[in-house]
Amino acid sequence: MKFSSLINMALAASHAAFAAVSSSWRFTGNPKGGLRDITFPFKMEGASHKTGYFFAQQFNFQGGNSIALCGVRTQPNGPGGRSVVRADFSTYQAGSTTEDSNCRGDVDGGPGVSCSVAFYSDYAAIFNILIENVSGTTWKATVINTSTGRDIRIGTWTLPSSTGGINSNDAANLGLVQYSPWNTGRHYCGKGTLPRTTVIMYNPFSRTSGAGNGILNQPYEIFDCVTAQGFSTQKVPNGWHIQCGYYSAPSRRSEALMLPDAAETAEEESRDSVRS
Repeated sequence: MKFSSLINMALAASHAAFAAVSSSWRFTGNPKGGLRDITFPFKMEGASHKTGYFFAQQFNFQGGNSIALCGVRTQPNGPGGRSVVRADFSTYQAGSTTEDSNCRGDVDGGPGVSCSVAFYSDYAAIFNILIENVSGTTWKATVINTSTGRDIRIGTWTLPSSTGGINSNDAANLGLVQYSPWNTGRHYCGKGTLPRTTVIMYNPFSRTSGAGNGILNQPYEIFDCVTAQGFSTQKVPNGWHIQCGYYSAPSRRSEALMLPDAAETAEEESRDSVRS
């Protein structure tokens, strides 16, 4: 079977309908038992501060039969114009469970577990989403602001006992740029229909012995708006800059009062998280 066919099958199974852009990724190594941790870096500088875009990385687990996703979402500014980021961590695997207060026991009304956290941060930061095995088949995701060092728990879930580590080289391993409103009904291609956005997705990396280097391949357009969504991409050090869309919603970097990095505590983390 051609690799392009495998990619299409992976996208069809990914619940990522109407994603605008995709990019496959892999590791040069293939450790037995899979990866025990993985980190996906994102940078949203230049993205509009409105609900809509989801910059995601898709992966799956040995012995599983469905995918998982993590990523960051654009959000409207909070009080005082503070920039808000939302981070997600989800599995579509039936039989998964959670006891985490950031999570719920379904994904889009179907099987699996979805976790999310919203927090204040400048979009110019690089956000690392670290996914790591806690014990057995339990996995935890943390989002780390590399500019401040602040880390915030996204959530934790437990997969069925038949699953192993994260596959390091699989057709389902994909970076995705989704515009969520397109997933809820009819949409149109062309100018005036898709807000402009930018993101940098970087090579994934892992501490797992034998993993080797992570490689994110060149992004490309997918699905029905190919050539009609203002797409462009450019290689940057350790990743790819992606742009799509035609018009810009009002956006500015937050001038919010951020808490001093040196004084960060659990109490401050709680206070700086956005509560719905």
